[in-house]
Amino acid sequence: MERNSVTVGKKIKTTLSSLKSAQASLESFALETESQVAKQMYTQFADQTKSIVEGMEARVKEIEEQEPQFKAR
Repeated sequence: MERNSVTVGKKIKTTLSSLKSAQASLESFALETESQVAKQMYTQFADQTKSIVEGMEARVKEIEEQEPQFKAR
């Protein structure tokens, strides 16, 4: 069971990292585009992604408090 927790934990952290990267890309697209419609769309998507990141970070913190071996990874 512990090994499964570590595997799931690693996947969660990898997913969180990918989401942060996607958020940064969307923010960059919003800054780089000249189209106001596209800028608004990218900004909205970045904000939605940020909300997901914050939720995932809260879950990671919960897991780390419950399972100390998860924090070490």
